[in-house]
Amino acid sequence: MEDTPIPIRPRHGGEDPCSCPSGVPDWVPEGSEDDPRFACRVMPGVSPTLPETGRRPVKRRKLAIDDYERGILAGDSGILSRAITLVESNRPDHEAMAQELLTRLLPKTGNSIRVGITGVPGAGKSTLIEALGCLLGDRGHKVAVLAVDPSSSVTGGSILGDKTRMQNLVRHPNAYIRPSPSGGSLGGVGRKSRETMLLCEAAGHDIILVETVGVGQNEITVRSMVDFFLLIMIAGAGDELQGMKKGVIEIADLLAVNKADGENLRRAQLACTEYRRVLGFLQPATPGWKTRCTTCSAFAPETLAALWDSVVEFADATRKSGAFEDRRRKQSVEWMHAMIAEELRHRFFRNEKVRRLLPDLERQVGGQTLPAAAAVRRIMEDFGA
Repeated sequence: MEDTPIPIRPRHGGEDPCSCPSGVPDWVPEGSEDDPRFACRVMPGVSPTLPETGRRPVKRRKLAIDDYERGILAGDSGILSRAITLVESNRPDHEAMAQELLTRLLPKTGNSIRVGITGVPGAGKSTLIEALGCLLGDRGHKVAVLAVDPSSSVTGGSILGDKTRMQNLVRHPNAYIRPSPSGGSLGGVGRKSRETMLLCEAAGHDIILVETVGVGQNEITVRSMVDFFLLIMIAGAGDELQGMKKGVIEIADLLAVNKADGENLRRAQLACTEYRRVLGFLQPATPGWKTRCTTCSAFAPETLAALWDSVVEFADATRKSGAFEDRRRKQSVEWMHAMIAEELRHRFFRNEKVRRLLPDLERQVGGQTLPAAAAVRRIMEDFGA
């Protein structure tokens, strides 16, 4: 068949293609419905009525703040999910409602152990968390897993695939998994992860596991929101020397060399020995607690039990010494300062003077006619700061 060009002509003035008698979009060439060179048409959509009853599906009821409060305190996971979505929203009316909800629930929070779990990509964090969560759930604990997925720097989207990877844990009656996008926030955690933890605590979860995105030496924001910081390592990846650097290792309460099973067991044990030597030269991350290193495997339940025993021992020791509550008080103040900085940033870029001056300054800086520091000084002077 010859590839002769098909003239493209408007069909029906830009109307909705689904409402067209021919069932083809406005931009399809006329007379090409049966042409094999142009395989495009609009397929009929889902019926707006339910086939069983012939009625339209009922829309989800809009919840009032009292509904959120009662549902969360009753441990309703559906209401909890909607409350987390409310907290993560950037709409001004949602933000106001979320803060009122958090204020009401605050007296019901704080009754959990918050564990931050981080490590390099490929260290096996999700598999380990699933096995650990199932172990703790079987013991009667209510476990909440807050999994933060990296957001695309191009599209801003996230896959949010942790529920898919944790197939056993997601079906456990004592577990709740909430994947959230990082939203470009630094430090491996989402911007609203702290508020999400409070909601989960108010819903009765006594163990909060925060899985960060794969982090490097300086992405340590999770330390400022958890009680216990677990760093997952792997053997044979050249990471042993990183322990000598001032970074993520020196703020960990426990190092766990993962995938210590099968032929990799010996390598994991050797790596753990090296880390223990390194830890002898570092200051403890928590007063009164000596940072440890252990080996573990998601396929060896006894290693997970030993790992959790270290967390329980840490909580008991720090509560007796007062370091536990002291850390939480400091974290609350740090959280307030972080929110002040964020609010100032938002107000600055929403300011009319800034929005008017910024495009011209960006052109000058981009055109190399104005130093960046001079542009900052100029816009801050006009802003009144």
